[in-house]
Amino acid sequence: MFVVTVFFEIKPERIEAFREAMVRQAARCLALEPGCRQFDVCQDPQVATSFFLYEVYADEAAFEAHRSSQHFADFGPTVKDWIASRKLLTYTRVSERPSTH
Repeated sequence: MFVVTVFFEIKPERIEAFREAMVRQAARCLALEPGCRQFDVCQDPQVATSFFLYEVYADEAAFEAHRSSQHFADFGPTVKDWIASRKLLTYTRVSERPSTH
């Protein structure tokens, strides 16, 4: 599995708009991208401007398909002026979740 984390600092006046847009975008990615296995949107309860995304893709090719999708291209211009900073990191997942049986 290919894991992507993104750390965002959002301009204070755009927190609510960013949160709503990001949650909708995560749902679109999960619905439209077969290689997108998980897409969590997290917000720091102490620092409302701080957001964290945790995304899991089947492989790096699935992440590249995500980045070349139309919904990804449409999303960037919507939120670009709301973002104070952004940091993206990628990982290879080395363990799976334990079974819940």
